[in-house]
Amino acid sequence: MAKRKKNIKKTSRKNVSKKRTDENTPIKTLGLKEFYFSNIKKLFYIPFIILLIAFFLIGQKIATTGDFINKGVSLSGGISLTISTSTLTVETLSSDMEFNFNNPDFTVRSISSGGEQKALILESAEIDAEDLTDFLKSNYALTNDDMALEQTGSTLGDRFFKQTGNAIIVALILMGLVVYAYYRSLVPSFAIMLAALSDMVITLAVFNIFGLKLTTAGIAAFLMLIGYSVDTNILLSTRVLKRKEGTVDERVLGAMGTGLMMNMTTIVAITVALFISESETITQIMTILLIGLIADMMNTWIQNVGILKIYLEKTGGK
Repeated sequence: MAKRKKNIKKTSRKNVSKKRTDENTPIKTLGLKEFYFSNIKKLFYIPFIILLIAFFLIGQKIATTGDFINKGVSLSGGISLTISTSTLTVETLSSDMEFNFNNPDFTVRSISSGGEQKALILESAEIDAEDLTDFLKSNYALTNDDMALEQTGSTLGDRFFKQTGNAIIVALILMGLVVYAYYRSLVPSFAIMLAALSDMVITLAVFNIFGLKLTTAGIAAFLMLIGYSVDTNILLSTRVLKRKEGTVDERVLGAMGTGLMMNMTTIVAITVALFISESETITQIMTILLIGLIADMMNTWIQNVGILKIYLEKTGGK
């Protein structure tokens, strides 16, 4: 009996010690990688929600202004006047213009070099060119040699805008055909085209939120954005679908390491260019690319990865 009691005491002590060690051991939490792959089908809906919000904002823009984006003079038509001056400031000219022309729609920006103002650029689709030059001559003692005037007709601007819009649509279609010819599968091709379209729509919505005006340089930036989007998405699809070594998750991680490095180096270069550039054209191009690349990281590594994983699960791919 005494031996049994000792054994019972020993086992009870062991059980108590086990409970204490279990209570002291920390709960194992999921790492970032485990969280990403275990919740990819839930995260998958985030890009689509953001895309719907972007479409809603663009639709609201059309309902209020009649157009889906604010156009610059080079697209809507109007005048662009470059004034060679180092003394007349943007603030002074803007306030005088608002007072004398009854608050017209115009923009004034400065051109600087080495931190010193060299000229002002005034753009407007409403003000008459002759009235504007007369106003500048009488108020600021400017001559014709101090001013360089460029005029764009509204018909020419609209025609150019439609042609470039058609060029973007054709570029997307041709891109889709090339991708389909390579992968011989509709779903991966659709995923790449959807990612490129999502990048452009989200960028357009954010562009409108900032109140920026699109110029011909901005359209070139949107065409460049298609190329940046296709790069990372083709990298992902090729690694996941064409290579067979490793699991799907391992292939996604391999593509992600390369793709994110490409995106981050480009974003750093664009950010530096935004800080040091004094050109309005370069600033607009870099702004569009920066917004688009940030959107592309989400659309590639959440939206496209989600589509590919669902596709492989249904087709039995590994």
